[in-house]
Amino acid sequence: MSNSLEPDSLSASASQNRGSVEKAIDILVVFRNHPSGLGVSEVARLTKLPKTTSHRLLNTLAARGALERSGDVFRLGPVIFDIVSSSSGSIRANLISEVVTPFLASLFEQTRHTVHLAYLEGNDVAYANKLFSTKRLNSPSRIGGRAPSYCTGVGKVLLAHDSARAELVLSSELTPWTPYSITDPAELRSELLNIRAEGIAFDRQEISLGLSCVAAPVFGLENQAVAALSISSPSERFQPEALIPPLIRVANAAGRAVREHQKAEEMI
Repeated sequence: MSNSLEPDSLSASASQNRGSVEKAIDILVVFRNHPSGLGVSEVARLTKLPKTTSHRLLNTLAARGALERSGDVFRLGPVIFDIVSSSSGSIRANLISEVVTPFLASLFEQTRHTVHLAYLEGNDVAYANKLFSTKRLNSPSRIGGRAPSYCTGVGKVLLAHDSARAELVLSSELTPWTPYSITDPAELRSELLNIRAEGIAFDRQEISLGLSCVAAPVFGLENQAVAALSISSPSERFQPEALIPPLIRVANAAGRAVREHQKAEEMI
């Protein structure tokens, strides 16, 4: 008999015998399959815990940083992301690095511009990989580094497809990195809506003066944007009309590879 935990099908007898620590862990585990967030009623149903218990533990976990709350929705918080990102065995980081990096190389070959591969980590964007053009750009990005999601093309295109995370960012302090950074929540919200409709995002000197970029999402299963690809260029030579077609083409191909990989993982 398997002893593995199946968070969506906990038995009633098991739920009655759990202590507080076990209940808290069971709550955290259900978010593994629901990264966009869950409400109290959904958590109670999935963990087979009383709603009052779920509400109490969710608030405790949020107070400790293990979860974040936006309105009535909870999702994994900065403490969990910090633990995961510090581990070399991060499943998400490995998926992105191993599966999508070859497509980043293809994008570089097609454009000969500096290209980035990134994903959301908390309210920041984390750079999984970066390939440089022969002419280095004055860019704060580095492999393994982070940047505020609202100041970058990759961050904004991912926020546009993650409403719960976007709400957390919109309610946070939007510190300007350059005079072009969007720090008005209403303006940022409007931009994210446009990005979601258009499928691409621009960074026009918002993270670094003289640097512009265009970004597109990489979609995994259930239409979740698991990563983003971007092409950067000096602002005075930025020609998005020439960069968008290969970007969209490569991002779509990367998405197909990610979904195939995820399906294969589910079958193991």
